[in-house]
Amino acid sequence: MIIIFGPAGSGKSMQGQMLAARNGWRWLSAGQLLRDTRDPELIAAMQTGRLVEHNRVNKIMSEAISRATNVRQVILDGFPRALEQAKWLLENEAQHNDSIELGVVLEVPKKELMKRLEVRGRVDDTLEAIDERLEIYRHEIEPILDYFASQGVKIVRVDGTGSVGQVHDRIMEELVKCKLA
Repeated sequence: MIIIFGPAGSGKSMQGQMLAARNGWRWLSAGQLLRDTRDPELIAAMQTGRLVEHNRVNKIMSEAISRATNVRQVILDGFPRALEQAKWLLENEAQHNDSIELGVVLEVPKKELMKRLEVRGRVDDTLEAIDERLEIYRHEIEPILDYFASQGVKIVRVDGTGSVGQVHDRIMEELVKCKLA
């Protein structure tokens, strides 16, 4: 598994989809999987920027990972979002017949993120929700990255600014260095 980290608007989904298409891998977006449930309670939580209850997200992700058979690599986008989820993911690697090989962190300045999110215009991209998600991201992702690193998961930080192609090339360079592409 490759996990793409980055705040809302950093390009996680675009990069995950491009990596999947280019390499024949499977892209799994936690946000998209949650929106696809059409569960009004989950959608309401997402519109306010709150994180959805961990066990519900873990169950949805577990089912999606289990369905991703006959694929050399699974790309996780937007999961894990909390230390509890990161621990659950590592503890359940055997169940999913897949291990975490790399964490890719897309780094984009806040001003650039806000500009990108204005253009994106998703229903859950209200200014309040964006600010809430950025705050949650700052407080919860670094402990996840520290935990993964302490467990031997390689973490790389990639400049997420520039064109989509430039960012993709930077990610591919890291994957080649790690012998994953």
